[in-house]
Amino acid sequence: MKYSQRAQAISPFFAMAFGAKAAKLEAQGHHVVKLNIGEPDFGAPPDVLLAMQKLATTTPLPYTSALGLPELRTAIAGFYKTAHDVDLNPNRVVVTAGASAALLLLAAAFVDEGDNVIMADPSYPCNRQFIKSFGGKVQSVPTDPQSRFQLNMSLLEQHWQAGTRGLMLATPSNPTGTAVAPDELAAMCDFAKSKGAWRIIDEIYLNLHHGEADEKPVTALAFDDEALVINSFSKYFGMTGWRLGWCVVPERAVPVMERLAQNYYICPSTLAQKAALQCFTPASIAVCEARRATLKSRKELVLAGLQKCGLHVPVQPDGAFYVYIDVSNTGLCAMTFCERALQEAHVAMTPGNDFGEYQGDSYVRLSFASAESELQEGLVRLGGFMAKLAL
Repeated sequence: MKYSQRAQAISPFFAMAFGAKAAKLEAQGHHVVKLNIGEPDFGAPPDVLLAMQKLATTTPLPYTSALGLPELRTAIAGFYKTAHDVDLNPNRVVVTAGASAALLLLAAAFVDEGDNVIMADPSYPCNRQFIKSFGGKVQSVPTDPQSRFQLNMSLLEQHWQAGTRGLMLATPSNPTGTAVAPDELAAMCDFAKSKGAWRIIDEIYLNLHHGEADEKPVTALAFDDEALVINSFSKYFGMTGWRLGWCVVPERAVPVMERLAQNYYICPSTLAQKAALQCFTPASIAVCEARRATLKSRKELVLAGLQKCGLHVPVQPDGAFYVYIDVSNTGLCAMTFCERALQEAHVAMTPGNDFGEYQGDSYVRLSFASAESELQEGLVRLGGFMAKLAL
């Protein structure tokens, strides 16, 4: 049996690999503090769970349109109005089988063989794989704490090439939690547009910003009506395993997205879509906002704990639930640090090698999506681990 070159070339996802190692330790009876996966411990809002339970036993669940339920597309468009002050035609909303499916559709729709796509290093690893799977060339631009691990206009102008066909970025980002300032993002979108390039903006963590309760985060759609924006029910709404997301595209691109979705996965889960309608009730939004505040509190706990341990976080996150730790002062590379922290302290984290090549070996991602008690225990263990390294 001969595997495709694509299958042979794809890199492992270390966050999941360390999760598998953690599971083996747990099977041996150890308590592992899992800070490696970006999965909120909250779960779906209560109204969504109640709706799912009722729907599963009382409602027919046939295929929906490949674009998603019309009422859910309308509800998502309404969310842009209430959460971001953006008026959005529901026809432009494409409901997908997770944000990964949105990335799949967009890559299939806009990437041709040999197209150059520019993105930051570090960034979410699967983004690179989607581009490569459709023959695109990933141009990873090295970033550092000075640029808050994000692209900016200076870097974009410096690294833009004649064959660049697309710009892809996330704000806030995985793995760093840092965001691009709206003015800077608008300038980059304008620049890419002037070059005839498309813009994929990953806003999966946008509503998990660390601002004040009355602060409305700015979506790229506020200044770039043709941006290809991705979002998900996984993070803000805590519905990771429900595999439900969406993207917003220009209206003329909707028929293309529909054809691709019909062929790639027929439609998103009908049960998940119907239950997700309850995400947008005032009660569910209030729950999600309270959880956002909790994550912000957890960030402060983790930053203080890491400082006490002697672990340096060069840039504080603006959103999401990640901190990007510089472990170069330990004398260990990121892979070795994570391996030893797991085996010796039973704390699972993710090496920066997952997210890029530039200085990835010097950084470790910690997710503070776990319960506060787990975070506290993990910090105690990391403190002990760091003390042993210093001997």
